Amino acid sequence: MAAEILKGTMPARPARAAASEEAMPAPRGPVPRLSVVIPTFRRPDLLARCLEAVMAQTLAPEAYEVIVVDDGQTEDTREKVESIARAHPQGPRLHYLRPDGTRGPAAARNRGWRAARAPWIAFTDDDTRPERDWLAEAERAIAAAGAEVALRGRVVVPVEGEFTDHAKMTKGLETADFVTANAFVERAALAAVGGFDERFLRAWREDSDLCFMLQQHCGPVGRAPGAVVVHPVREAPWGLSLRQQANVYFDALLYKKHPRRYRAEIRPVPPWRYYAIVASTLAGCGSLLWGAAGPALLLFAFALAAIAGFALERLRDTSRSARHVAEMVLTSAAIPFLSVYWRLAGAWRFRVLFL
Repeated sequence: MAAEILKGTMPARPARAAASEEAMPAPRGPVPRLSVVIPTFRRPDLLARCLEAVMAQTLAPEAYEVIVVDDGQTEDTREKVESIARAHPQGPRLHYLRPDGTRGPAAARNRGWRAARAPWIAFTDDDTRPERDWLAEAERAIAAAGAEVALRGRVVVPVEGEFTDHAKMTKGLETADFVTANAFVERAALAAVGGFDERFLRAWREDSDLCFMLQQHCGPVGRAPGAVVVHPVREAPWGLSLRQQANVYFDALLYKKHPRRYRAEIRPVPPWRYYAIVASTLAGCGSLLWGAAGPALLLFAFALAAIAGFALERLRDTSRSARHVAEMVLTSAAIPFLSVYWRLAGAWRFRVLFL
């Protein structure tokens, strides 16, 4: 079955535009058994690596379709998808969607599965590399499933070179409960819960929310251990952990929707160490303003000791190169303040008592 790129019109580039979600054609040909949905945002080279693996699955080409949702709306992404489609003329149908406006990965996945034709949706991300039998193993697990309305695949994170704090965090995907890097969901169940909550604007907690919603309203979530995707560790810019603190803004939303499960499965207690560092630092500054130098020094010493302990914890079992150690020390001093800020900002935005 020939791969196809859906063509449409957009005012900015009418001659070369990619299809919008409204441009999906009427279904034709046999209905696929699986629809692979891949959201992407301005990472054409990573997307190409992922697509090459998806297009080369051992599953028969007519058994699945591939839907790329370009949330970044870039011409180089469209051109990369077109190139891959031309390189696989006998592969599965390849659909390229370009929704109007940048909405985030949750919304992009919703655009993808709503355009899909198959009864089961396979989700992965543009920075993964599915194994060749990924979909075939998923089908076996689906056939063996009972009441399960979703299945979680297995994520493998190879680490080459320096084992950094970022690599350790990425390695956590191997033990995560349910992640959209490798998940299979019944389309009817997605429709029943309304898909992903589009208020999750980052790739953070939207998968946990979907899992909780499916289990609460539709049925159990099972496993497909044979369905494997590889998630290589990407090179991280210095100080990436500082920008990642903005993710916890959406912890407040997850907590508001699922308070008991959040405390049971995500974070049993608030990050009291962060709050203690922030409170002691602010109190120390206040003491200095009041002329109480002695108490201020004690408060600052406590904050520094807590920061040092945090940095040592992050360095445990990771690289001790000078660059990495410096990054851990400096970012450990800033993370508590950023984390507390974003937590309180999320609590205010979503109107929930959340620490």
